[in-house]
Amino acid sequence: MFKKITRSLGTVALFLILLAALFLRVWRLDVVPVSLFSDELDVGYQAYSIIKTGRDYSGTLLPLHFQSYADSRAPLYIYSSVPTVAIFGITPWGVRLPAVVFGVLGIWATFLLVKEISGKRGLGLLAASLMTISPWHIQYSRGAFEVTMLLAFLLFGLYFFFKSLNKPQFLWVAVTFLTFTPWIYNTAKLFTPLLMIFLFFQWKGQILKAQGKELIKAAAIGLVIGLPILFATFSQGSFKRAEYLSIFTDPTTKSEVDYSILYDAQVRNVYGGGITSKVLTRLVHNKFSFWGSKIINNYISSLSFDFLFLKGDPNLRHSIEGMGQFYKFEVVGLILGLVLFFTRFKDKKIKLLILFWILAGILPSAITRDGGTHATRLMIILPPLIFLISYGIVETFHSLLGQKRLMLVASFVLLYFISFIYYEHNYWTHNIWYSERSWHAGYKEVVDTLREKQREYKRIILTNANDDPRIFFAAYYPAKPEEWQKGLSKEKVTGFGELEYFAKTYFGQVDGEVGLSGLGDYLDEDTLYIASAREIKWNLVMEPQYTPEGLKLVKAVQYPSGEPAFYFFQKN
Repeated sequence: MFKKITRSLGTVALFLILLAALFLRVWRLDVVPVSLFSDELDVGYQAYSIIKTGRDYSGTLLPLHFQSYADSRAPLYIYSSVPTVAIFGITPWGVRLPAVVFGVLGIWATFLLVKEISGKRGLGLLAASLMTISPWHIQYSRGAFEVTMLLAFLLFGLYFFFKSLNKPQFLWVAVTFLTFTPWIYNTAKLFTPLLMIFLFFQWKGQILKAQGKELIKAAAIGLVIGLPILFATFSQGSFKRAEYLSIFTDPTTKSEVDYSILYDAQVRNVYGGGITSKVLTRLVHNKFSFWGSKIINNYISSLSFDFLFLKGDPNLRHSIEGMGQFYKFEVVGLILGLVLFFTRFKDKKIKLLILFWILAGILPSAITRDGGTHATRLMIILPPLIFLISYGIVETFHSLLGQKRLMLVASFVLLYFISFIYYEHNYWTHNIWYSERSWHAGYKEVVDTLREKQREYKRIILTNANDDPRIFFAAYYPAKPEEWQKGLSKEKVTGFGELEYFAKTYFGQVDGEVGLSGLGDYLDEDTLYIASAREIKWNLVMEPQYTPEGLKLVKAVQYPSGEPAFYFFQKN
């Protein structure tokens, strides 16, 4: 009877946790984050193009990788957004709602996995609760980030894997979830194969005990799902972005190594040194030592107090100003968890799994140039860190008696309450203005105005001084996909050079030798130039008298904070 009551209370608690998670992620989703940034619009317009034509906006039929202007994208999140974009359009609801859903599902999967590997329902509930209020997880569940979907699939895959050790009929389900992860986000293309190899060698005795038909079914499903994405990865140019970001293609490597070798040579000229010194120089200063140093530094940064608890990711789309990826005091829970888990937890294989998960989870980010503090690529390590924090709190609770237990619970509840309120205040108040540029605020108003004024002008030129403007125009306008897929035309425009254009809208900025100060001499009377506020040092909203000579300020688009974002100029 007592077990039934406890189980019922646990079910109610889980339901309330998931309800709270949904509320925190869906409330005013169309308001904060303050705008759709370029990658979100890319998701939306790709989905819109699929809906209208069955092709991505570059014209590929039902692609296994979507070619965007920035890089080649894994397909599953885009396909998952097709229904919501069909219902809501290319709007915050349309592109972000799948992330909300997968974020909540990931929290449920966290509960299931922790309960499965620990045998403790209470630990699973605590881990799910901490994931629910995690700044890292909330940040990514409220934007159209593929990693929330990746986490959900990864966690469900691991849950069904451990369930299959006793019930082999679930093995194919585990393989399905895990082999779909490379279809979601590119970091999984390295992490998931390593994880699956690790799982096989750690638990191969139990895996191979399964009936042959279960093993064959799991292997067949793995091949059916895995081979197409493997083929697409190597044949459709999806490595271009990885090559661009990789430390192994960093163009500064040679100059850094050459400088170090030259420095050593200068020291030898002053203080002497024979062949041994020259050999040591070559051994110490080479591209391999340079790469190794970068990787080690990225690992240290990824696990540093600064990144995890103090400053977070410097990109304000990934983390809010003045906060780490975790609440500061959670460092106590993490330390307790590390000590108690690796000294008390009985299953050595699970210990190795958690350690492997953290170290291998950092690897895909560590081999990129800015990977030390890149919260998106590092989000794979969020679940094991949440697990360790939860374990540290629960085990410390069980180690104490009487009033000490009450003091521990009261302390953590109070600290979480204060930290969460502080985070929510920052997120909903300060963060909106701090992050407005990072979230590409202003572009929707620009395109809306452009649409209104297009009949008044023969040509409208949208600047690329901030970002590539093509996806903002295509998504917000929105351009007809069947027309956009044909590609953009090019034309030489006096004062601008050769520009790409679609219908009346041209993309580029004024020639550097002309500048805004001289544009009045070149701009046609039937041309409108939409300039970035960064192209002129004056705030023309407050000081319109500084409008460049020969130009007329038609309109200014402002950020939510009131700072100028864009100016519309025509010939005076």
